Amino acid sequence: MSALYRDLNLPVHQRWLELRKKLRAQFGKAPDLNAILLLIGVRELGRVADQFSKEEKQDLMHIATCAVLSRSGYYRLDYLDQDGWPHWSNNKPLPNLNLKEQEDFLKEHILMYFESMDY
Repeated sequence: MSALYRDLNLPVHQRWLELRKKLRAQFGKAPDLNAILLLIGVRELGRVADQFSKEEKQDLMHIATCAVLSRSGYYRLDYLDQDGWPHWSNNKPLPNLNLKEQEDFLKEHILMYFESMDY
């Protein structure tokens, strides 16, 4: 992993660009926030489908959001349903942030998620 990506003192924006650059090298194009959430959701679900429905994609992005925010205690995994889909519950209130702050908050947690995997 590059030093730039691991340097937590760098602004989220710079670290985010480094992650996107690394994902672009792996997948052929730089994913946006939603595509990265979808990627995390598929990883957390543990299976790949030829095609996910629009509703399933939304569910996968929700799974990803819960998974990355669970690292800071905001969500906890309750159970896996009969189809293997994880179900989460809110563990503590999320901070009251404006839209830009929410995006940075989520990006920071996504960066922590990838770092925890030594990606």
